[in-house]
Amino acid sequence: MEFRLLAFLLALGGILSCESRFMVYNTSAGIHPTKLNVHLVAHTHDDVGWLKTVDQYYVGSNNSIQGACVQNVLDSMVPALLADKNRKFIYVEQAFFQRWWRDQSEMIQSIVRKLVQSGQLELINGGMCMHDEAVPHYIDMIDQTTLGHWFIKKEFGVTPRIGWQIDPFGHSAVQAYLLGAEVGFDSFFFGRIDYQDRAKRKNEKSLEVVWRGSKSLGSSAQIFAGAFPENYEPPSGFYFEVNDDSPIVQDDISLFDYNVQERVNDFVSAALKQANITRTNHIMWTMGTDFKYQYAHTWFRQLDKLIHYVNLDGRVNALYSTPSIYTDAKYATKRAWPLKIGDYFPYADGANAYWTGYFTSRPALKRYVRVMSGYYLAARQLEFFKGRSSSGPNTDSLADALAIAQHHDAVSGTEKQHVADDYAKRLAIGYAEAEALVASSLACLVESTSPMECGNPTTKFQQCPLMNISYCPPSETILSKGKGLVLVVYNPLGWEREDIVQIPVMMESISVQDSEGGDVESQLIPITNPYLKLRSYHVKAYLGRNAGGAPKYWLVFSVSVPALGFSTYSISHARATAFTAGARSTKSSVYKILPGKNSGISIGQGNLNVAFSAEGKMTHYINGRRKEHVELSYSFYSGSNGTEEDPQKSGAYIFRPNGTFPLSPATETRMTVVHGPIIDEFHQQINSWIYQVSRVYKEKEHVEVEFIIGPIPIDDGIGKEVATQISTSMKTNKTFYTDSNGRDFIERIRDYRTDWNLEVNQLAAGNYYPINLGIFMKDNEKEFSILVDRSVGGSSLSDGQIELMLHRRLLLDDSRGVSEALNETVCVENKCTGLTIQGKYYFRFDPLGEGARWRRSYGQEIYSPLLLAFAEQDENYRKNSWTTSFSGIDSSYDLPENIAILTLQELDGGKALLRLAHLYEMGEDEDLSVLTSVKLEKIFPGKKIGKATEMSLSANQERAEMERKRLVWQVEGEDEDTKVSRGGPVNPAKLVVELAPMEIRTFVIEFDQLDSVSDA
Repeated sequence: MEFRLLAFLLALGGILSCESRFMVYNTSAGIHPTKLNVHLVAHTHDDVGWLKTVDQYYVGSNNSIQGACVQNVLDSMVPALLADKNRKFIYVEQAFFQRWWRDQSEMIQSIVRKLVQSGQLELINGGMCMHDEAVPHYIDMIDQTTLGHWFIKKEFGVTPRIGWQIDPFGHSAVQAYLLGAEVGFDSFFFGRIDYQDRAKRKNEKSLEVVWRGSKSLGSSAQIFAGAFPENYEPPSGFYFEVNDDSPIVQDDISLFDYNVQERVNDFVSAALKQANITRTNHIMWTMGTDFKYQYAHTWFRQLDKLIHYVNLDGRVNALYSTPSIYTDAKYATKRAWPLKIGDYFPYADGANAYWTGYFTSRPALKRYVRVMSGYYLAARQLEFFKGRSSSGPNTDSLADALAIAQHHDAVSGTEKQHVADDYAKRLAIGYAEAEALVASSLACLVESTSPMECGNPTTKFQQCPLMNISYCPPSETILSKGKGLVLVVYNPLGWEREDIVQIPVMMESISVQDSEGGDVESQLIPITNPYLKLRSYHVKAYLGRNAGGAPKYWLVFSVSVPALGFSTYSISHARATAFTAGARSTKSSVYKILPGKNSGISIGQGNLNVAFSAEGKMTHYINGRRKEHVELSYSFYSGSNGTEEDPQKSGAYIFRPNGTFPLSPATETRMTVVHGPIIDEFHQQINSWIYQVSRVYKEKEHVEVEFIIGPIPIDDGIGKEVATQISTSMKTNKTFYTDSNGRDFIERIRDYRTDWNLEVNQLAAGNYYPINLGIFMKDNEKEFSILVDRSVGGSSLSDGQIELMLHRRLLLDDSRGVSEALNETVCVENKCTGLTIQGKYYFRFDPLGEGARWRRSYGQEIYSPLLLAFAEQDENYRKNSWTTSFSGIDSSYDLPENIAILTLQELDGGKALLRLAHLYEMGEDEDLSVLTSVKLEKIFPGKKIGKATEMSLSANQERAEMERKRLVWQVEGEDEDTKVSRGGPVNPAKLVVELAPMEIRTFVIEFDQLDSVSDA
C-alpha cells in the first residue's frame, strides 16, 4: 500500500512538474565592497519570565496572557536553517536553550552542533538570561554569564563573541567593560538609550562608539558598542510572523497583489534612511522581536525573497548576517570611532517617561536576590572545603535560580506578580538545597580534622533565613528547653573580621563564651512591637504556620572570625555549671520619651555620638574629628495618573511624580532610647506605617538606619512612592557619585548630561540613578557616604542632600507592556495587605579623600554578611572534640584589604575556580589604589598547586587566547593608546598574582594532590 501510494505521488509530481513555478532564491550574497550592505540578523528576543513564568514561556502555556512558546521557536529554527545553508539565526537566552537542548535526540543535537560550527546558528551574549544592567550586583552578572558560557563551551566548543543587551532599560559602564571586554566580546549592541541622546547621536552619526567604561582599566577594557537607531525590531513594515500585518513579498505574477518592486523600493528607502545616520557602508537590521520565529519559515521565506530581489535591483546589497559578521565588517573599514565614557543612565523614551522607578520596584524581591547572592558566594566556598558531592546537596539549584533572577524583567521588578512569585519560589528551592549543603559542610569541618575524612557527621546545624523578622527557632527553642546552644559563625571574606551578631532569644539570663571558654560581652535589647508584628504575620504568610511564642530580646555580642573561616561560640543560661559559667548579658537601659518633653537626646559611645532634638529629629553626627549637621526625613511622591497633554502614568518602570509630600514624625507617639555596652538605638514611629531605628555600634563610626515601611495606604486612591532624605550642610555644587553595579563610581551632576544638552522635563525622575553599593557627595573638606542593602533609586536633588526611594505602591499601569499595577500584597488566610518591607542603609562622614576605605570595606561586609549556623550543645562539644576555629586559607595570612575573593568553587576533576578582585579605582585611595599582590599558595594551604591558568572573566577561554583574538578599535582624536596599569603574568614558580585597581583576574587552579585543608 505504502509503495503504491509513493509511486502515485511520484507520477503526479512528474505530471505537474511542467506547470511548476518553483522559485530558487539566490541568498548567497556576501559583503559588497562598494555598495551599502544591509546585514539582516534573524533573531528572537525571549524574556526569561515577564508576563508569564520562564517555564510557561518555554512550553507555551498560559497563552491567555501572551501567545508565546519558545519551544516552537527553537523547534522550527532547525529545519528552517537546514532548508538553505545561507540562512543564519542568532540565539541568546541559555535558560531556554538549555531546556530545549535536554529535550532533543542525539540526532538533532548533532545537527545543531553542525549548524553552530558552520556559523548558521550563532549563540551570542551567552548568559542564562539577558540580565538587567541597573539593579544586579556585578558578581551576579558574572555568575549568570559564566553558567551560560560554560554550557556553550562544553557542548559546542565555542566562545560567544558578541554582547547583545537589546532590551534592558539603560546600560551600565560595568556591562561595557566587565561583561563585555573582559569576557572576550568584540562588540556590544543594545537598544535603549535616552530619546534626547539618541536624537543627537543620529544627527552626529555617533550611535556606534568605542565605549571605555572603566577609567581605571581604560583602553585595555574598551569595546565597540552600537545603539540601534530605534529599537531591536525590524524597520516598520518588515515584520513577518504569521499574524503580523506587514506586506509580504508577493512575487507570483499569476496572483493578485504582485508587489515585488514596491517591496524592494520600501527596503531600499529604509536602508538609505538608516545609512544616513550610520558610519561606513554597513548597517544592521534586527529582523525579529519578542518571541518571534515560532514558525520560522514565515520569516525566512520573506527574507529569502528580499535578499534575492533587492540584490537583483542592485541599489543596495542585502545579505544574511550575524552581529559577528557585522562587527568584522565594521572593523575591516579601519575607521576611528567616537569615544563614550560613563554609562547610559537614566533612560527616558519621552519627556515625562523616565525609566527610573524600576530602580526600586519590588524592594522585597530585590533584597531577597541580594541575600541569596551573598549566601551563594559563601555556600560555594564551603562546598569547596568539604568537597563537591554528585549525589548529596549542592549549590546548582541556587545558581540556576539566581541566574534567572538577574533577567531584566526579574530583579528589575517589572514582571507580573505571579512571575515575581515564581522567581521567589525558585530562589527558595535553591536556598533549601544550598542550606543543606552548608549544614553538612560545617558539620564535616567541625567534626573532623580534614574534609577528606569527613565520614558521616552527626551534628545537625540549623540556619535562620527569617532572622530579619526576628524568627529563629534554634535560638528560641533550644535555650528555652534549658539546653546550651552552639553558634558557628562563618566569614566569607578574605580577611579576619570583627563584627556584631544579633539573634532573638526568649529569656534574659544568658551568657556567651568563645571557643576557649572566655566570657564574651553581650547585650539584651528588647524586641519592639513593630518587629513582633512583622514576625507574626510573615511567618504565617511564608511558612503557613503560627510563629509560636515571641522572643523578648535581641541578644547582641561581638565576634572575631578568621578569613574564609569560622569561629564557635556557646550560648547558655547564666547559671553556674561546669560548662556554662560566665557573665550574664547586660540588659539595655530603655527610656520612653514623648516628643518635646526633653532637652535633647544622644546615642553612641566611644568614637561616634548622634544627637537628636527634643522632637526626635536627628541633628548632628559627632566623632573625634568634628561635629557635622545631619537630618533625616521622609516624604512620598504621589504617582501621576497622566494628564490630557501626556497620559503617561507612574508604574513599575516609570517614575512620574505628581507632587511630593513630607511625612512628619508623630507628635503623640513615644520615642524609645536604648543604651548598652555594644549598641545604642533610637526608635521612632514616623507615622502609622513607617517605623525607624537609628543605631550606633561601639567602636564604629557609621550610623545604621533600619526602617519598616508599609503597608503603604491607598484608601485615598493615590499611589505612593516613599523616599527618605538625608540632609547635611555640605556645599556640593549639584555633584554626587553613584556606583555602577556595585563596582565603579560615576560622577553625576544634577540636571546635566555629559553627552548632550539636557532638556529638563522631570526634576526628580530625570535625576534618579540606580544604586547597588552606595552614593556619596563631597565638598572641599569632607565626604558623606551612604551604603544600601539592596538596589534602590536615588539622587541628590538639593545640594548637601541625598534621597533614596525605599518603597513603591502604585495603582495604575504605566503602559510599557506588563499591564498590571505595581500593587504588591501579602496574603494570610485570604486576607491580603499591602507589602511591608524592612531594610537598612548606612551613612558616615570622612575627611576628603578618605571615604573610599569605608565604602569599599564595609560594602563587602554588607554584601557578604556573616553566616550563622546553630546546633544544640552535646557531649562532643563539651569534651572539646570539635574543631572550634577554622580558616580555609593559611592561618598566618590575610588577603590584602583592597582585594576580595569573588569566587572559590570546585570544578570537575578536583580543580578550583578562583576569582580575585581589586576593590579600588585608580586614584580612589592614596594607599589602597595601588598594584597589589596575592600569594596563591596561601589561599590553598595543604594543597600543592600544579598549574594556575588565567582565564577570561567567564572562564570559558584562556586569557592569553582571548587577548590574542581581541579586536583593537581606533578612537577619534587618539593616535596611540595610553598606558594602563594591569597585573603581570603569573610566574608558575612563585604563583603570585598582581592586581591593578579595578582589575578582576580569574584562574582555574589544578592541584598535584588533594591533601586536607589546614585548620586555623
